[in-house]
Amino acid sequence: MMQKKNFERNHRERLSRALTRRLLCILAIGAMALIFPGRRATAQESGPTEYQLKAAFLFNFAKFIDWPPSSFATPQSAFSICILGSDPFGTAIDETLRGQSIGGRAVTVQRLRDATQLRRCQVAFISASEKDHLREILQSVRGSNVLLVGETAGFASRGGAIQFQTEDEHIRFSINPDAAERAGLHVSSKLLSLATIVHDSAGNGKG
Repeated sequence: MMQKKNFERNHRERLSRALTRRLLCILAIGAMALIFPGRRATAQESGPTEYQLKAAFLFNFAKFIDWPPSSFATPQSAFSICILGSDPFGTAIDETLRGQSIGGRAVTVQRLRDATQLRRCQVAFISASEKDHLREILQSVRGSNVLLVGETAGFASRGGAIQFQTEDEHIRFSINPDAAERAGLHVSSKLLSLATIVHDSAGNGKG
């Protein structure tokens, strides 16, 4: 009986890992299609830079989130993806997202120097240059529907919503559902299933 239970548990775990790999592959192919429009994209195709891929991931993250009407100033407002601090993307993010839309809204890219400007954004990439100011950044967006994304160690456990990390030379990400909930954002279970789930560390995350 014990062997049967162990077999069933191991089988479920293998199925779960296989499904996660398949969903990650689908997300990666979507990213490649953004970077190489008009071409048949494959997960194995070489060429895109790290920040081309991250730009595409930012776009794809947004598609897996329910954005409340309060996220936008007017029904005609654009969908703003912002970069706060030193810009690691260069022109890659502009080229990757040019002509794209989310929910019928044109995507615009904004580069910000002041955290008080973040409330105008839907997705905000917080540069590594701002890692020592995260508490102030969290306070500046409190009560607004801004998805904070970063790539520095501990970003998600300190209160950011999504954190990029590199594993085995592949881009992976963690999601802090506590942070998404504070921002009034519902993250699709499909996106959650692809992520490592983290929660607020003690004394962090609430601004």
